Amino acid sequence: MSEDSLVEQVVPLLQPRMKTTLVDRDDELQQLVKNLDATTRIAIDAERASGFRYGQKAYLIQIAIEKVGIYLVDTTIDFESTLLFNFKELVSEKTWIIHAASQDIPCLAEYDLSPSSILDTELAGRILGLPKVSLGTMCEELLKLGLSKEHSAVDWSARPLPANWLNYAALDVDVLFDLWEAIENKLREANKYEYATQEFHHLTLPIEKPEKLDRWRSITGIHELKQARALTVIRSLWEAREKLAKEKDVAPGRLIPDLSLVAVVKAEPKSKSELASLRAFTGRASRSYLDLWWAAYEHGMQTRELVEIKAPSSGIPNHRNWPSKFPEANIRLQWMRVLLKDLSETALIPVENLMSPEIVRRICFSPPERSTEGLESAVRSFGARSWQANLVVPLFVEALAKDQLPPTNEEASA
Repeated sequence: MSEDSLVEQVVPLLQPRMKTTLVDRDDELQQLVKNLDATTRIAIDAERASGFRYGQKAYLIQIAIEKVGIYLVDTTIDFESTLLFNFKELVSEKTWIIHAASQDIPCLAEYDLSPSSILDTELAGRILGLPKVSLGTMCEELLKLGLSKEHSAVDWSARPLPANWLNYAALDVDVLFDLWEAIENKLREANKYEYATQEFHHLTLPIEKPEKLDRWRSITGIHELKQARALTVIRSLWEAREKLAKEKDVAPGRLIPDLSLVAVVKAEPKSKSELASLRAFTGRASRSYLDLWWAAYEHGMQTRELVEIKAPSSGIPNHRNWPSKFPEANIRLQWMRVLLKDLSETALIPVENLMSPEIVRRICFSPPERSTEGLESAVRSFGARSWQANLVVPLFVEALAKDQLPPTNEEASA
């Protein structure tokens, strides 16, 4: 069959196949609560306003109940408190069919929603070894349905929400029941259903992530600033922008782009008027909050508390430095990369899903007891699942016994 005929099989899904209700009144939420009480699983998704608002709040939550309908819950509405409590309690009792759960779980948790169990179609696609796991691509490949994605990056905090946006949002959950059915069959055929089950359970576990230190160091273009004073100034400007963004509930980059902050530091303006005259100093808040930026700039230039040029390490050394500083650890890491690549190609599972790169580096840098039992205990303590340990621990045993780097492609073919 030609590629053109395969493409012709994909049917555009232009409208939801189930009745869709925008839930922005108490009576509509009451009906949703009633229907939730009569089901055990739902399809769910959330829309944020990334790039427009500060933080990752969910402004619309899509819930589909099979053979009943789709409900688009407007989270900006002040619903009656008892009704809202019942809604959140019922949703959290259900099994969620969701695509890319790790992206939506945080914003749904902010709304006091957390799943009792999860069926993640995107993660299942990775375990199956599908080359592309976006919702649109998987629907085309497995369901022969085409989804439009033109509204994926719009400002979902805007009100009223246009009808075509709501249509787009509804379609994202309309397909999930069918998609999960197709994926479940493939998981069982590939003997990977248990792998997926363990991964889904892991998604429901509470994980305390420490707050990322020195978030300002992720500013785009910061690599151009080499001196401690320049880095101190950019930190001061970043902190001022962060505070204002939070107060105004606006994405920081919409106030002042990262590159504009870097341009200010490189220009070293000598006065507020000189700062105002910089063409590279752009952004909607660049002139309206000029006093704020100048005060932050002056503080960064005058403070004696300079930041460290290199970010302080909170764990093992950066693996890029291992070849020169930790050659034995580097040998182990390079062997693991070769072995994991081979296993990935055989098992049809991406390397990063076979074992977290962080766990791989931690074991290679500071190996525990090198027995199978000791290594299995170590990787499990770091969060690896049983199926991952079963597949990857034998590779660790092999890699930790090596004392020479693996051969290059040229050496291997010689």
